[in-house]
Amino acid sequence: MKRRTQRKSRPEMPLIGITPDTVAGLSGASASRAEPLLVLQQRYARAIQEAGGVPLILPNSASQAARRRIADAVDGILVSGGNFDIHPKLYGEEPMKALGQVKEDRTEFELALISLALERELPVLGVCGGAQAINVVLGGSLYQDLQSQVASALEHQRGALKDKGGHKVKIHEGTRLKRIVGREELEVNTTHHQAVKELGEDLVVNATAEDGVIEGIESQGHAFVLGVQWHPEFLSGRDPAQRAIFSAFVRSCEGSRTARGPSP
Repeated sequence: MKRRTQRKSRPEMPLIGITPDTVAGLSGASASRAEPLLVLQQRYARAIQEAGGVPLILPNSASQAARRRIADAVDGILVSGGNFDIHPKLYGEEPMKALGQVKEDRTEFELALISLALERELPVLGVCGGAQAINVVLGGSLYQDLQSQVASALEHQRGALKDKGGHKVKIHEGTRLKRIVGREELEVNTTHHQAVKELGEDLVVNATAEDGVIEGIESQGHAFVLGVQWHPEFLSGRDPAQRAIFSAFVRSCEGSRTARGPSP
């Protein structure tokens, strides 16, 4: 009789919550019944899946109990970007004329979720506006509009080049990002008109553009809290360094899952 060999149990893939954008619902005859739509570009989910994680889209929830339940269930949070601005009242400033559209419900949800993740030492990856949200949660501030506030600023709002390089960023020595990408310089896309101004608590700069604008931040006080001002999900298919950002994030989420045990 053949002995049945026991299979080694594989660690479960980490569950990674991704915040979606909100956009207007249907128009025309159905407008009276329409509600805002939750939207997430598939690139985010694909980047997480290819790195070995399981993406979970997180609908905005006003319930603090629901937010805590989300934070208890997931192994990491990816705060996605979107075509909107963070209201300056959240970092103690009055709005400028150049301030764009704000989505206060989404922002409030994301800031609360980041705070819960930090309390639980969950890994957090912020992309574009997500990086700005991390900075605001930790007490930092933003340039409301680069072109009017930074005299030497490059053109950072170049959405047509989202799947290509718009400018280069210098990766700072001694940072987690440098260890992840293994390069001194990256070609990145650029679709923003706001950026980190004053750093939040325990944050350091890990990448800057040629004009000195902060393009990346990371926390020295938490296991994995990383924000990039560009969109690596558009570039990860052709650039191993961009792909490595998601791989490092998912690995950290695996460690978080192992340390916390099975999801409740």
